[in-house]
Order: sequence, then structure tokens, then C-alpha cells
Amino acid sequence: MSQITNNSIRVKKINQELIKQALKMMKQGTKSMIASATGLSVATCGNILNEFLETGEVIETEMEQPNGGRPAKRFVYNSNFAYIACIYINAEGDQHSLTYRVANLSGEEIDAGLHAVELADVTVIEHVIESLITKHPEIKALGIGIPGLVHQGVINVCDIAELIDVPLESRLKEKYEIEVTVDNDMNLTVYGFYKKQDYEEDKTIVVVTFPRNNFPGSGMMIDGYIHRGTTQFAGEVSFLPFGISRQEQFARLHQQDTFESLAATTIMSLIAVINPETIALTGELAKEEHIKGIYQLCSGVIPDEHMPQIIVLDHPHDHYMNGLIAVTLESLSYNLQLVERRR
Repeated sequence: MSQITNNSIRVKKINQELIKQALKMMKQGTKSMIASATGLSVATCGNILNEFLETGEVIETEMEQPNGGRPAKRFVYNSNFAYIACIYINAEGDQHSLTYRVANLSGEEIDAGLHAVELADVTVIEHVIESLITKHPEIKALGIGIPGLVHQGVINVCDIAELIDVPLESRLKEKYEIEVTVDNDMNLTVYGFYKKQDYEEDKTIVVVTFPRNNFPGSGMMIDGYIHRGTTQFAGEVSFLPFGISRQEQFARLHQQDTFESLAATTIMSLIAVINPETIALTGELAKEEHIKGIYQLCSGVIPDEHMPQIIVLDHPHDHYMNGLIAVTLESLSYNLQLVERRR
């Protein structure tokens, strides 16, 4: 394929995505309205809208009332043109579970539920996926949240031992022939929490989880972007150099008289490295009554002007699912992001 042809294809995909996003924001619009919102010509908008009408991704609605001129057609984005399925796997406590939600292209819930299982291995995951695709054949993308991380397509750190060394994303893509995204639970939780705040400017925030019966982890948004690191290892705070063995770290986290000290050390490390505005705590081990003690321990080391707000995050699973829905929807969108050079 020549460079000119490749560039033409990219430009068309960008224009298509601009029109989709404009229609989603406007709810409905004429070609002129869409052209004004996107900066594209009316002719370009008309050609792309005609293609969308043929596929069913856009619906034509009633005509605009005449005002002395020719009435203009109105267009609506068909959010039910396709669905996404999102599943997050929870390994906290004694029983595993798979929470799922099927949503349309506007993120609106179509179906939801939870499967409690003894072991959330690949067989169980695929069984849930197959049942959802059978029930909702409109599903075109799949998002999976795991309590672990993926490096070069393979899960290599995970609270569920049976998922370690599994190339889950490529396996599911090949089997179901749909777009698949597999991501870390904390990355998704911090993304969902961040989007919920609707910040007017880019912020740096962290969500840290202290689960029962597992090691802690964190998700980080740095200046408005999920920070995953070179090998997706960013946020694995249980590997900080505490000066004790991992076995001792695990034991201290699960004891009331030593939890605050270890949690405060974790938080101070994050403050010193990325200087967040907010640190939100989740997990069964993190309680509201720990906040005061953690502040006191941090204040003896971190200057007051650099201390973030520290909160216990209410309804973390809602933020987790919202983050998973957002990244799964984004997997179906052509990337329009333009990154400005930072000074």
C-alpha cells in the first residue's frame, strides 16, 4: 500500500470518528450542524453519513421544519448498532466472581449480572463470554479486567495463579473474532474514578487497593493519562523496598497494629515519586478510621504543602466497571488523540 493511499485511509477514519463523536454529543444534527461541529465540509459529512446510513450506524430522522428554505434531514447516531461486553474478575476474599455488563455504544446498560465461582480460570471466563455472545450477538468488543498485569500480551502477575502465563487477549480475539482488551483492575478503577470527577484540567491521582488475602496494588493517572510503565509493571506497590520479606509484608498488612505504618510508607513513596492531588484507598483492609493515622505518619516526613487528599473510595467496583466500559468503547474508536509537546 502506498503512503498516499495509507494517509487517505487514515484521514477518512479520522473524519468518520469526528462525525460519530459529534453526533453522540449533539444527540441529533443536520449535515450543516455536523460540519460546523467537526470543521469538515458539508460534502464530506454528507458522503460519510450516507455510508453510515447504509450500515445502520446512523439513523435518519424527521425533517427540520422549513424556514423559508429547503428542509434539512436530521441524523441520529444509532447507539444500539453494536454492543460491548465487559467482565471484571474479583479474587478478593474466599470466593472468586465475574461481574459483567453489556452496554451499547453510548455506554448505556443493556444487561448485567454476577457469577460467583470457586475458581475464575480461563474455562470459566470463556463460558461466561459465550453465554453473553449467544444472548447478545450484537457484541463487537470485549473488555476484561484482571487482578494482575499483562506484559507483551501474557498475564505474568496475577492474584489468580491459574491465569499466570495465559495470553488471554490474543486467545479470546482468535476464538471470538472480536476486539478484545485485557487490563489491570487498578488501571481501570483509577480511570473510572478520574472520568467521574470530570476535571476541567489534567490531574494526577492514584487509587491504591489493600485487599484481604492478596498483596496491594495501585493505579495511577499522571497528568490525565493512565500510567502503565514500560512493561505494564507501574503500580505494583507490593514490590517497594520495605526492608522486609514479602511474607512479612503480607502478615503486617493483615494486622491492625502494623497496617497503618505499611500503608503510610506505600503512600509516601507514591507522593514522593508522582506528587498526586488525591490518593484514594480501596480494599477490605483499608478503613476510614485509618486515614487519620496515615496522615500523621506521612506528615512527619512529607511537607504539608505536598500532602494530597487521602480518602477511602466509596463503591470502587462501580468505578472499576465504568473504567472498563470506557476503555472497551475506546478500543472501537479510531484514535484522534493529539499530544502536545510538554514544555
